[in-house]
Order: sequence, then C-alpha cells, then structure tokens
Amino acid sequence: MRLTKSRRGKLVILVFILFVLVIVATQSGWLRKGGPLAASQPGFYNVAYFIDGDTIVIDMNGHQETVRFIGVDTPETHKPNTPVQCYGPQAAAYTKKLIGAQRVRLQADPLDTNRDRYGRLLRYIYLSDGSLVDEILIQKGYGFAYLGFPLERADQFALDQKIAKSAKLGLWGSCSPSVNQYGGYTSNAL
Repeated sequence: MRLTKSRRGKLVILVFILFVLVIVATQSGWLRKGGPLAASQPGFYNVAYFIDGDTIVIDMNGHQETVRFIGVDTPETHKPNTPVQCYGPQAAAYTKKLIGAQRVRLQADPLDTNRDRYGRLLRYIYLSDGSLVDEILIQKGYGFAYLGFPLERADQFALDQKIAKSAKLGLWGSCSPSVNQYGGYTSNAL
C-alpha cells in the first residue's frame, strides 16, 4: 500500500506527537515504577490514619479497615493495660513518616490467616515503589520479627532481625528486649 504525500505528513506528525508524549511522561515520572500511574492502580489504598508502628486503618472503597502488618511486631503504644513500651513512639513515628501520604498495596500471606483474633486484616504492606514496610521496620530496628505463625517470609525476617540486633539498630541499641511467653520479644527500657 502506498501512502499519499498528505497521509505521510499526517503519519510523521502523529509519530512526532507520540514521541513527545513519551518523553514528557518519562520526565514527569508517569512511567516509572511507583509513579503516579502505579499509585492510582486498583489494589492501592489510602491510609485513613495510623494506630501505631504495625497497625494502620485504610480506606477500602469507602469502608475503613484496620490492617495489622504481617511478620513484624513493634513496641506497644496503645495496648490496653500495657504501658507505652521502649521505642514504641519512635516506631509509630517512623511508620507514619515512611508511608506518609502514599497509597499502600496490601498482600496476604498464603500461610497465614486472613484476620487476627481482633478482626484486623493481616497483610504485608507495600509502598508504591515496591518496598515492603514490614521488612524495613525489622531491618532498621523499629520492630521485632513476629515469627509465632507460619509465614512465607519468616526466614528473611529472622535474618533481618539478626542483622539489626547485631548492629544494635533502633530498639536493639536503645532498649533491653526480653523474650515473652509467646516466644516473641517485649521491649523494655534500658
């Protein structure tokens, strides 16, 4: 098929416009992993508010849902009949800063239950750039690896905790954690 001079001109203009659009989209971050398009994709949710370092409330299509992070336990700040634990306020503040106003993606663990005994959703929390919040909290010493249940990421979280503990990061350098009755840790002041 032979293009007329007029159609060739229109095709050249169309290709040029597409080229410019791709450059603009790339420069503005629209095509980057975690860019604005990723944040508006289904499966990403707004955080309505932060409860503490390992629990948030999300807006799930107009319904507020409490979500407990899988595999990490941060020191307590709001547990009834429990005093605020060492490094609890820092962990809560860090989670809030880390997530900020970003939308988060939730992922269940196929080896864990859907909800805990309090009715909270149990989920891994991902940022729009693919970072796993649960793991970052353990790596930086803001929380303990919570390994009392079977999890796909149990080995990685245990390794992350071992490294943070040996480097005395976060609560490992500021508190005196002790093993609790469930085999996890309790954050005590130094």
